[in-house]
Formats: sequence, structure tokens, C-alpha cells
Amino acid sequence: MRIIAGKARGTKLQSRPGLSTRPTGDRVKEALFNILGVGVNGSSFLDLYAGSGAIGLEALSRGADQVVWVDANPACAAQIRANQERTRLEGGRIYTGDVIRTLERLEGQGEVFDYVFLDPPYDQGLVRKTLEAKGLPGVLKCDGIIIAEASKKEEAPIDVSNLCLKREQRYGDTRLLFYELRRS
Repeated sequence: MRIIAGKARGTKLQSRPGLSTRPTGDRVKEALFNILGVGVNGSSFLDLYAGSGAIGLEALSRGADQVVWVDANPACAAQIRANQERTRLEGGRIYTGDVIRTLERLEGQGEVFDYVFLDPPYDQGLVRKTLEAKGLPGVLKCDGIIIAEASKKEEAPIDVSNLCLKREQRYGDTRLLFYELRRS
């Protein structure tokens, strides 16, 4: 696992050993950032179920102004810190705690993001649960994008809360689902 492009290109990242995390593969990560394109430069990025922090670090490397990582596992938070030090990238904050409660906290603080990426454990219904979270629409800028990484077997809700599915890409067993706020 490595940073693919930008200021920290080629820097190798570490992930937690074992089956508790499943890092996004380089092919999927590269495809994601090719889709997002130059919009990442100067953006704010929220990385939910962050694991090793690789997606947020890729965003920082490609010019994002700020990244917020959220993961419930303190060992993952420590891994994100170590990977951020390894890349020497600045502009990130880490929250250790439940994703749904942290979304409500961020919303309460008035934080908004251009991109929200969520990569929960596969096939546990967490994509839908997170998309339905009360705080999620409140942390997304009006023209922002939510990207959910899911297994090809997991249901992709088309309309959920006040979000609508705009695009879906498949890469082997992985799908990227792109949501926007529903326009009235």
C-alpha cells in the first residue's frame, strides 16, 4: 500500500495486521482519485472508517487543504498518526470514536466537507446505516460528494435520506458509490 500521486508519491504506508482492516487497493484508490480529479486540490475531505488513513493521506498528497479521519479503533488512529508522520503531510485531524456519533459532533461544530469517503467493513449493513445517519447530510457542502466503498454483494441504496446515487463503478469485488444531496 502506497501513496499513488502528489507530494508524498511513492511513500509506503502501513496497515494494522490481521483481518480487522481491509485497505482500499491501489487500483480502486487510483480510479477514485481519477474520477475526483483536480477537485481534490484545495478541498476538505472526511475519511470515515479510516483504517490506515490511506484515502485521506492520498487526498492530502494531491492537495486537499484538510482531512478529518474517523475510526472507532484506537489502534487504527495510532496507525493513521504513524502514516501521516511517514508521509510528512500536514492538515489532518483524527477522531477516535463511533462514526455515527462523530458525524453528529462534526455537524454540531458546523464542519462541512467537499468529499466524504466511507469504507466500512463489508457486508454488515454499515453503508446504509451511515448514509442514513442524521449528521451525514449536515457535514456535506451543498455541492459535495459522498463516496461509499462497498462489496459487490452489498445493497446500494439508490435514494436514502436526502441523498441520491449519481454514479456507480465496479472494480472486481469492490464498488464505489457516489452520492449527492437531492436537489428539490
